[in-house]
Amino acid sequence: MENMESIKNLTPEDLREAVKSCGEPAFRAKQIERWLWRGLAGSFDEMTDLSKGLREKLGQTHNVDALTLDKEIKSSDGSRKFIFNLYDGAKIESVLIPADGLRTLCVSSQCGCALACGFCLTGRRGLIRNLTAGEILDQIILARRALGPDDALTNIVMMGMGEPLMNFDSVAQALKAITGEFGMGMSYRRITVSTSGIIRKMGDFGRLGLAKLAVSLNSPDNEIRSQIMPVNKKNPLPDLMAACRRHPLRPRERITFEYVMLDGVNDAESDARALAALVADIPCKINLIPFNEFPGAKYKTPPADRVDKFRRVLLNNNIDALVRQSRGADISAACGCLGGE
Repeated sequence: MENMESIKNLTPEDLREAVKSCGEPAFRAKQIERWLWRGLAGSFDEMTDLSKGLREKLGQTHNVDALTLDKEIKSSDGSRKFIFNLYDGAKIESVLIPADGLRTLCVSSQCGCALACGFCLTGRRGLIRNLTAGEILDQIILARRALGPDDALTNIVMMGMGEPLMNFDSVAQALKAITGEFGMGMSYRRITVSTSGIIRKMGDFGRLGLAKLAVSLNSPDNEIRSQIMPVNKKNPLPDLMAACRRHPLRPRERITFEYVMLDGVNDAESDARALAALVADIPCKINLIPFNEFPGAKYKTPPADRVDKFRRVLLNNNIDALVRQSRGADISAACGCLGGE
């Protein structure tokens, strides 16, 4: 396929201008949006309520799809990993997680990641580049095509490869298409964006109001957090927690704090007590994630009984906490294990 820009990269305003430049009325842009986000069209020829002339003109300057599906790998637990080709030859991954009647798609916001968190395989390859809005959105579209009409996605989480708030403009544009009236029409309640704590962009994300916030916390101690998450050196824990307290929440909405448990590093009962005190005044829930080991990792998974004791300390301090069992470990699709390979 010729390497032209995907029409999915265009904002609604840009799409209207593109349509008008073809000599067509601006309302045709809404028809195209419906085909892209609701009809899952993979070509302009499928957009049968557009004139042949408009379809041909658009096809001369734009592709429809921003990604191609390289392969799909299925886990014994029902999870499915999608490996996508970017048009510059790089690869990204998304994971479909079926559980408790829900079908959650974990999407990537960058190809690689610059943050080098010690518990995450993605960070080992460094940042290759930001994804465009179309590349973020096409992970959802191509997964929906693979699912078929009877298994619609129920939730989207930006917890795949990359740091979403370091690609804020593309992420914001994608969220507008996911939630928009002429987009996918999904409620913000079903979308979660996870950040390692890029404080300077958290305010912008909060004002956007198009998704729920998750924060990868991982230690109540500023020094230890810096050791396992170098991003903490420029976004120290006290400042991060202040930003969380400023984050606008709707009624009954909570921030999710993700806590990857590392054997002998952040899993002591004293850590749990410190964590409970740290978040006590923030409406929140905590997802405890036992570390998923990968080749060459310097950390180990803590024993199950220690994880349980940690959770009980939180519950006894009136902090809602659950242990999130990662899915897709047998296909390298578990939390922290996406590597684009």
